[in-house]
Amino acid sequence: MAAVKLYGPLASTATSRALACLLEKQVEYQLVPVDLKKGEHKQPPFLAMQPFGQVPVLQDGALTLFESRAIVRYIAEKYAAQGTIGLLGKSLAERAVIEQWMEVESQTYNPPSSTLVFQLAFAPLWGIPQNQAEIAKNEQKLSKALDVYEKRLSESKYLAGDEFSIADLSHLPNTEYLVNATGKSELITSRKYVNAWWESISSRDSWKKIREMSKASSKK
Repeated sequence: MAAVKLYGPLASTATSRALACLLEKQVEYQLVPVDLKKGEHKQPPFLAMQPFGQVPVLQDGALTLFESRAIVRYIAEKYAAQGTIGLLGKSLAERAVIEQWMEVESQTYNPPSSTLVFQLAFAPLWGIPQNQAEIAKNEQKLSKALDVYEKRLSESKYLAGDEFSIADLSHLPNTEYLVNATGKSELITSRKYVNAWWESISSRDSWKKIREMSKASSKK
């Protein structure tokens, strides 16, 4: 049995972010499903691991860790010598730029993209009325952010430079939904350099594997 356990549903963007890093680093793992619809994340066994009742949670030996970006950083650091090398950079300066763009993803990209994904992809599935004002506001916010991304990606292949890093990896889950499940793919595809970046990072073997797992899961 794998020493590393990742608790969370595959459909969760945060869970797939952590899983993508495990796959990039070729870490043997066990994905433990958590049924959000049944409220398993709010039950005592899960709350004992994650007191805020959110997915995912990573268990690696005696360590229990939550928050997907913290998990990504931990995996990339602990397993630095295996799988994809350099996800955290190869110098202090490179690491600093990667961390900068991790913050941009968390603080600037994630809030509006998450709102769009929820409103346009999940709300209809769950029978929740869409908030058109929120959709319009967050589309505008994300569009402005992506204009900055376009300039940055005209200067380097990836966000933190010419090598794929956890900064790029962390964008995969929300962008996957944006492009394929919201009807707003033009936010990405209409921007030459952003689209080239997206095509590059989404064609990685790790993300292809997650897509295959998602398709298999949806057929059950």
